[in-house]
Amino acid sequence: MEADLKRLIQIIRERSYREGDFTLASGKKSNFYIDLKATTLHPEGADLIGKVTVQKMQSLGISSSIQGVGGLTLGADPLATAVSLAAFAKKIHWPAYIVRKEPKGHGTARYIEGVENLPAGASLLVLEDVVTTGGSSVKAIERLREAGYRPQAVLTVVDREQGGAEAFKKMDVEFFALATITQIKELKG
Repeated sequence: MEADLKRLIQIIRERSYREGDFTLASGKKSNFYIDLKATTLHPEGADLIGKVTVQKMQSLGISSSIQGVGGLTLGADPLATAVSLAAFAKKIHWPAYIVRKEPKGHGTARYIEGVENLPAGASLLVLEDVVTTGGSSVKAIERLREAGYRPQAVLTVVDREQGGAEAFKKMDVEFFALATITQIKELKG
């Protein structure tokens, strides 16, 4: 896992880390930005995210209790697919799901896509590309709980170390990060 994680951090630093003046989804101002889609939509980046996530969940001993992986659209969408496919390659059944920001305006008019592949009351891993305050995953957790699912943990690719962990603790959900902003900044660009 260490070599894969090191390479993933390199890719994030090269493709997704930017310095400048930015406004984050949380509304906070920042002098750096992680545009993780440049990594999650890259073949090697997606492959490594999937592999490292599965390895991490296995090393923590909670992979057998997870029954689905996903999160709030759009950031979690490529993560859900990458993690689901990496798990499948190891003969682990983790179907992907997507939580919409607003209910679908036609057809089923639902918030959650992929429910046909999830057992009722499933224990879920919520994925997020970058956590600052945790707002996107908090919204996903609320929607999932309203639908009768049990969000067990949140896993982010990058923790900006700015309050997300505390938000999840208040919701009684475990929190894991593949990398922190400190690790990414320490890697010389």
